Amino acid sequence: MRIAIAQINPRVGDVAQNASKIEKAVREAEAQDAELILAPEMALLGYPPKDILLNSSLISAQEEALKKLAGACRKAALYVGWAQSRKGPGKPLYNAASLLYQGKTLATHRKVLLPYYDVFDEGRYFEPGNKITSYRFKGLRLALTICEDIWNDKNYWEKRNFSHDPLEELKKIKPDLTLNISASPYWMGKPAERTRMLSAIAKGYKTAVIYANTVGGNDELLFDGASLVINSKGKAITQGAQFKEEFFHFDFPFPSTLRLLDSKTLRLEHEAYDALVMGLRDYVQKCGFENVVLGLSGGIDSSLVACLAADALGPSHVLGVLLPSRYSSGHSKEDAELLAKNLGIERKTVSIEPVFEAYLKVFQEIFPGLAPNIAEENIQARIRGAILMAISNKLGHLALATGNKSEIAMGYCTLYGDLMGGLAPISDCPKGLVYQMAAYRNSVKSVIPERTFTKPPSAELKPNQTDQDTLPPYDLLDQILEAYIVEGKNFEEIKRKLPADTAAKILTTVDHNEFKRRQAPPGLKISQKAFGFGRRMPIACRIEHKLGESDR
Repeated sequence: MRIAIAQINPRVGDVAQNASKIEKAVREAEAQDAELILAPEMALLGYPPKDILLNSSLISAQEEALKKLAGACRKAALYVGWAQSRKGPGKPLYNAASLLYQGKTLATHRKVLLPYYDVFDEGRYFEPGNKITSYRFKGLRLALTICEDIWNDKNYWEKRNFSHDPLEELKKIKPDLTLNISASPYWMGKPAERTRMLSAIAKGYKTAVIYANTVGGNDELLFDGASLVINSKGKAITQGAQFKEEFFHFDFPFPSTLRLLDSKTLRLEHEAYDALVMGLRDYVQKCGFENVVLGLSGGIDSSLVACLAADALGPSHVLGVLLPSRYSSGHSKEDAELLAKNLGIERKTVSIEPVFEAYLKVFQEIFPGLAPNIAEENIQARIRGAILMAISNKLGHLALATGNKSEIAMGYCTLYGDLMGGLAPISDCPKGLVYQMAAYRNSVKSVIPERTFTKPPSAELKPNQTDQDTLPPYDLLDQILEAYIVEGKNFEEIKRKLPADTAAKILTTVDHNEFKRRQAPPGLKISQKAFGFGRRMPIACRIEHKLGESDR
């Protein structure tokens, strides 16, 4: 049997376009004599659909699209994901996938395990199915699954999110092929982890595994594709492209002469860079924009965001704006200008001095006798933000924020200033990773000036300022943030390996700045725990991280 995978990039809510992509894949598969095609989880609605699942007209539209797809499957069967309505008590829908063939629905599987952790909230909308669905098609026993159904293998995971393991059903089914269609969000290192897990399932249950993943960016979530075919010995046979749409096919049983897949993986900074390029492109284009604008400071953060934007959209679609003040160094302006030239993006320079002077006069009137403080510093960031948003309004460009995860965690950013914008592409990138990705980009072609890597990071809001006037060294800060935010460790656990006094200050600062993060632009998730809807923290709260006597 020839089997095809349609690794598509759906647009959430655009049922007509998504169905058209799937139908095109069906025609291509049949032209290449395929007899079975896999399209991703929730392919008709896009993932995550969130509360558009409550829109009954959209649910009806994808049900009609499903009927049309069934009629289009003349020579090949299609296994495709959709939201199936249901009646009776409980949630109104199933997260479903149907096997379509010659105008009929041969079988429908309802997702058994509904993820509720991190960015997932499927229990809000869906009732769970009971077990893995089995169906015999053209002499082959198929086990039908959807995404999370295979992510709870008790033989693989030490810690599991569900007590029930649907994979146990495979012992009874004894399938020739286990089909899994997914919308599995990316995080750094996940493609390699996923390959190990799928290999363990295939080997443990003696079944070939066909895994079809969605690709593209939808809001904060990035999907890496990398659809995978594993033989019953746990060896990878072939894999789809990472971070781009692809249609590919293979034959089963696998030919004995077939060369096994090279297990090489991208370096994490390369993988993350490619993910962000894809995510930025999709966010901008799916939101209806063609161009972006960002401030260029000559620092590493804005330099990396400019590179990502130029690579995602093309240099002609990126406007970089220098916004110097009396505190801007000569080398910062030079580095920003050289970066823009190297990337080939449009550049403008707008001094904030006239507006800053006007604010200082107003401040003298309303704050007589008070010494300058953070108010004078932050107003500079707000002036810059206002100018960038004016450009956005006037020219129709999407404004990009350039803050990194380390700064946003610590509140080292200004509300209505550098936090403004429609997207914060590197808000899930710690400072150390920012440098690594920038170095990777320069290894492809040197565009970021060398001095940008070597000079001390600075907001340049007052004379001789550096980030380390306010923040701990970034290497230590990032270790503590990784432990607290990503790994979910508490203060007692963190202080066993890292300085207790510094850890206590950092954790307290992170907690106190939730109000800023709640008002930040959406970011692109590349870690196992990002700020955003996967980390739901209260604002008006107090968590104490107390030092003991032995910590002082």
